Amino acid sequence: LRLIATCYVELFRNIPLLVQIFLWYFVFPELLTDEWSRWVKRDMPYPALTTAIISIGLYTASRVCEQVRSGIMAVGEDQRQAGRAIGMTEVQVYRYVLLPNAYRIILPPLTSEFLTIFKNSSLALTIGVIELTAMTRQIEEYTFQGFEAFTAATIIYSFVTFTVMALMQQIDRRTALPGSFSKGAS
Repeated sequence: LRLIATCYVELFRNIPLLVQIFLWYFVFPELLTDEWSRWVKRDMPYPALTTAIISIGLYTASRVCEQVRSGIMAVGEDQRQAGRAIGMTEVQVYRYVLLPNAYRIILPPLTSEFLTIFKNSSLALTIGVIELTAMTRQIEEYTFQGFEAFTAATIIYSFVTFTVMALMQQIDRRTALPGSFSKGAS
C-alpha cells in the first residue's frame, strides 16, 4: 500500500498540472474503448469541467498527501510511542495524538494549497472551461474594455484570497498552542 501511495504522490505531484489536464482531456479518452471514449468526450455531462475537476483534484490530493505526511513526521516519534505506551492502537494514535498535532503544523501550507487551487483553476480555460479568467477574456473581446475587465478579475481574485487568509488566520489563532511558532500563538 505504501508503494502505491508513494508512486501516486510522486507521479501526480511532479507532472505539471497543465500537462495533466491535457493528458486527461485529450489522451485518456483515446486509451478507452470506442464506446467509453465517446461517452467521456461527448456524452458525459460537462466533459471539460469534469476533466478539470478530476485533474486539479488528483494533482492537489498528491500535494496535500505530502503535506500531511510531513506534518505527521514533524510531530515526532516520541508522540507515537507515548500513545502506544498507554495502550492505544495505531489508529487511535493517529486519530487522537498525531493528526491533531499535525493539523496545527500543516494549517498554513493547507491554506496556501487552497489558494493555489483557486488560482490553478484558471488553467482549465485551456480545455474550454469558462471560469473567472476565461470570462474576463470574453468580456474584453466583446467590450474592448480589457483594462477594466482584468482589473475587476484582479479585485475578485484578491478579495477571495484576502478573505480566505483572514479566515485561516482566525482558525490558526484558535488552534495554536502556547509557545508554538504559529502567528496566533500567545
